[in-house]
Amino acid sequence: MSGVLERGFQVVERLASHPEGRQLSTLASELEIPLSATHRLLTELIRLGYVRQSSDDGQYVLTIKLVAMGLSYLSNSGIVDVAQPLLDEMAAKAGDLVRLAVVDGDDLIFVAKAQGATRGLRYDPDMGLSVPLSCSAAGHAWLSTMSDDDALSLLAKKGIASTGDHGPNAPKTIKDAMKFVKQARQRGYSMISDMFSPGMSAMASPIRDGAGVVIGVVTVAGPLVRLTNQRMEQLSPHLLQTAELVARASSASKLFKKAA
Repeated sequence: MSGVLERGFQVVERLASHPEGRQLSTLASELEIPLSATHRLLTELIRLGYVRQSSDDGQYVLTIKLVAMGLSYLSNSGIVDVAQPLLDEMAAKAGDLVRLAVVDGDDLIFVAKAQGATRGLRYDPDMGLSVPLSCSAAGHAWLSTMSDDDALSLLAKKGIASTGDHGPNAPKTIKDAMKFVKQARQRGYSMISDMFSPGMSAMASPIRDGAGVVIGVVTVAGPLVRLTNQRMEQLSPHLLQTAELVARASSASKLFKKAA
């Protein structure tokens, strides 16, 4: 049963990465699951309402049921009520995208955001996905709160993100990634440019609860032409203050309590 459950989640995760849909044969090939088994999984997911098959091209796509569940979970956790006003205020100061990620085991997951860019270039990537630790400001900020041994161990477990999928400055080795982690530790916040995405820069600060446990990360991200190193340094006091304010308010959210 555990094997069937694992395969079912693999199908859901693959479809979540491809909102345009996937053919049965493509899914089976990408996931290395027999065609007949993949078809049975899709049939069951359709019956449960999580997947539908397009009548136009026969591709399988996720329904909004899973999205609705996620939004309901976040709403019931209280995290939006707690964090959103603080994110909105930070976004207004930064004039760029501000996001909140929470620690979930060995992962960082973006759960809330505020867009401060009112004109020109806007950076607004997908939400709800696990953050690649090796090449993201959020990942570097979180890793910087750990000992070198723990950070190295987690990086080794998660692996180095494929440089072809990210910017030219994305670390190619764990040793390269650790250089940015150590810089973030010295500053108290992380800064990256042309790393997670080409032409984009970002900064992040860890969030610690009253006991000093890291429960999340606040990030600011935007186009490199606007969010320069100098601009990020100017914003750093505001970012650190936002992280502190979210930390103070975190006790009101069930999700933060769970992360701690």
